[in-house]
Amino acid sequence: MNHHPARKPDLDSREHIEAFVDHFYRRMLGDEQLAPIFIDVARIELDVHLPHIKDYWCKLLLGDTAYNRHTMNIHRQLHRKRALVPEDFQRWLALFTATVDDYYAGEKAERAKRVATSIAGNMQHSLG
Repeated sequence: MNHHPARKPDLDSREHIEAFVDHFYRRMLGDEQLAPIFIDVARIELDVHLPHIKDYWCKLLLGDTAYNRHTMNIHRQLHRKRALVPEDFQRWLALFTATVDDYYAGEKAERAKRVATSIAGNMQHSLG
């Protein structure tokens, strides 16, 4: 049966964006390529990390598009501990895109994928 895309919500509210981030991190933390980076190398504390990520995406998608430069420094420190390779960024982006497509549709959902593509590109370039 062909599902009408309008049945999926857009990433147009904090509630939807927070749910998206939860889905996305669940996938990454279950991914054999990316999970070790988050768990063993970065040792992120999800209860601290996820609210920041949710705020960041709310900023990007719901209005204030100011780029939060701190994110680059955090990833630089991580890169020093374990070099992030192009495959890591490709995998991150693939999971991000798949998660958006599985649960969301609409203008903001499309924008989220474009923004994620440029974030992955910029970060890979800066760390390279």
